[in-house]
Amino acid sequence: MFDFGELSKKLMEFQEKAKELEKEREKKIFTAKSGGGMVKVSANGKGEIIDLEIDDSLLEDKESLEILLISALNDVIKMVEQDKQRAVFDIMDPSLFGKK
Repeated sequence: MFDFGELSKKLMEFQEKAKELEKEREKKIFTAKSGGGMVKVSANGKGEIIDLEIDDSLLEDKESLEILLISALNDVIKMVEQDKQRAVFDIMDPSLFGKK
């Protein structure tokens, strides 16, 4: 027979683990650079941009600045997303669902 009490317990464990991982992710900082470090973008684990550095030499070259900024933003967003996916896999521990 299926033990609903055990399932409920496992789901609660799952939720707690998910909350813990989310708190850990929020503390992480991801940084991406483009143009050899001329543009640097940092985001936290929630995907919020928290810092942006632009080399002064780019202030006269709007087109290059735009390209490098887009590149760095896309890279940092990918980093955050990959970390999010890793966290999901960590949560999906087979032992939580009675499998080994």
